[in-house]
Amino acid sequence: MLNVSARQHQFDMLVRAHASDLYRFAYWLCGEDARAQDLVQETFLRAWRALDSLRDGAAAKPWLLTILRREHARAFERKRLDLGELDEGIADDASGIDPERAGSDAQVRAAILQLEPKYREPLLMQVLGGFSCEEIAAELHCKPGAVMTQLFRARQKLRALLEGDEGMNQKEASHGLP
Repeated sequence: MLNVSARQHQFDMLVRAHASDLYRFAYWLCGEDARAQDLVQETFLRAWRALDSLRDGAAAKPWLLTILRREHARAFERKRLDLGELDEGIADDASGIDPERAGSDAQVRAAILQLEPKYREPLLMQVLGGFSCEEIAAELHCKPGAVMTQLFRARQKLRALLEGDEGMNQKEASHGLP
């Protein structure tokens, strides 16, 4: 077991090296700034408690991303959804539009969020997490070939969603629709 100051130093290095990657991945998983920050905090809290189990520093990023994915899944296990009726009189406040949700980045983000989780998660792990197919397969408990298929299909579906949006916008423009 590490002494307290060495353990603290190791943990500080982990936080500095991986906090921004964890936040980016968490934000893509949940789509909310505050929730993403909470997920990262919970991830680091669990990582602190289990720091002695991290044997290889090179494995820190996959280890932290696994903790984050599991913490995100736990939120859905605990959450009870209220299925009440929505108020139809709620108006959108255009002044509160998040810059993240404007422009082509927003279209890509919206399209990714439309993907089924079995396609979205490996895609995000590869693109945002930098995981290889083998690493994704190990995390998702499946074969690398299955991951490659999911990634291929995720890209196809994403392309179709994005081209559908562009095709719809071009069609509207040709008909003089706003």
